Formats: sequence, C-alpha cells, structure tokens
Amino acid sequence: MSLHVNGQPQRLAAESDTPLLWALREELKLSGTKFGCGAGLCGACTVHVDGQAVRSCLMPVQGVAGRRVVTIEGLSPDRGHALQRAWIAHQVPQCGYCQSGMLMAAAALLSQTPQPSDADIDAAITNLCRCGTYPRVRAAIHTAAQDVS
Repeated sequence: MSLHVNGQPQRLAAESDTPLLWALREELKLSGTKFGCGAGLCGACTVHVDGQAVRSCLMPVQGVAGRRVVTIEGLSPDRGHALQRAWIAHQVPQCGYCQSGMLMAAAALLSQTPQPSDADIDAAITNLCRCGTYPRVRAAIHTAAQDVS
C-alpha cells in the first residue's frame, strides 16, 4: 500500500485493516503520534490526512492509500511552526503526552480558521489533556494565529 507521509512516499506492508496509528509507530518508526484510548476519544493519535485532523487509531491504513499524511514530525522539521513556538511561550505542556495530537488538531483548525474565536477553538480542539492545560492551549492558539496572519 502506498501513501505519502510527511512529504515522502511510503510503501507499507501492514494489513489493510491495521490502524494508521500502528503503521506509523511500528512500521515507519514515527513515535510522535501517541496511543491514548484506542477509541478515537482522547485525540493523542491525531494526524492530518489531506489537511484534515484525523484520529489515527480509528483510521485503517487502507483509508489513507494514496493520500497525504502529516504527523507531528512533519509539522515542522525544526520545531519552528508558529504553534510549536506558542506552545513553548505559553508553557502549555506538562506531562506532554497529549501534546502532539493537540498541536495537530490546532494546526488543522488554523488552516481552516486563521483567526479562531474561543468558541471555534473549543469546538475544534476536542483532545483530552489530563493535566488540564486548556486555558494555555487556547492562549497559545490565539498567539500562533497572530504569528501566522
């Protein structure tokens, strides 16, 4: 099965019903995408598929054949994306486990809504954070939106 991951063509040997999450982590060794709940609820496994935020634990690899997949490793090669800088400036991460999925969800939001309101952020960022950094996440998204515009 062929797909593009982080701008590079990839050939996967995984079974067609293998969740994309496991193909990314086990076969391609891209460990930034995390396993959280396995039911698409927590968002730790969020990646982009053709620019849309997708929970990779629920997406079979056959569903991304021939499509563009971007993981946290592909968001910015030097961690210089506006969101990554804002995350650091606002000291968003605590334990950090959910952060790659949260960043990917936020990046998808900003690509579709460059100047999101708090309501836009709350509706789009449904990722769970056990550390409860949601106010810092919201502030960081607003900061990144100013950087991008």
